[in-house]
Amino acid sequence: MELPRKPTFQPIQPNDVSDGAELQFCFVPVPPNRRTPLEKAWKTQIYEPIRNEMKIDIRMNLVAKRVELKTMSDTPDISNLYKCSSYVQAFMLCFEPEQVREAFFKYDNLDMSSLDMQDVKRTLKGDHLTRAIGRICGKGGKIKFMIENATKTRIVVAGNKIHFVGTHDAIKIAKDCVCRLIMGSPAAKIASRLRTITARASERF
Repeated sequence: MELPRKPTFQPIQPNDVSDGAELQFCFVPVPPNRRTPLEKAWKTQIYEPIRNEMKIDIRMNLVAKRVELKTMSDTPDISNLYKCSSYVQAFMLCFEPEQVREAFFKYDNLDMSSLDMQDVKRTLKGDHLTRAIGRICGKGGKIKFMIENATKTRIVVAGNKIHFVGTHDAIKIAKDCVCRLIMGSPAAKIASRLRTITARASERF
């Protein structure tokens, strides 16, 4: 018995939304510590790629302290609004625009997640917190880069907060490695664990 073919659907246009709304809006709050970097990167790294490539209208509301995005009549896909808002949110979490822009604009299955180090170990204060950050980053960022390359994620360590960008499964693996480092696992064990995970993934595919 032959199975029916998988149906193909055209991308939803802004005017085809079931609720009848012609435009869709999205707002991203701007933290105080990211206002100056946002002003510096606004034209070349935020406004022009979003307006010209994704056909999403964007402006900075200085009174409400937020970035406002909305679809336009020539927006090719309404999902571009979500992609652009995720890209702006990643910028607010201190990710470098060059690292995440192409990923957010091209792929649909990217997620963002954050982790508070004190949720993993509540006794992390003072020098203990500093040493935990040092274990996560490693000398010259070596450990962080190792986790990023093995899991195909991007990681930002901002104080006691750690932010991740990647697929759901990749973030889960990266979080597990970071939590083990916070609890005191040596970097050699984490490297061995990552080698095992990557070997299993290569066998699977």
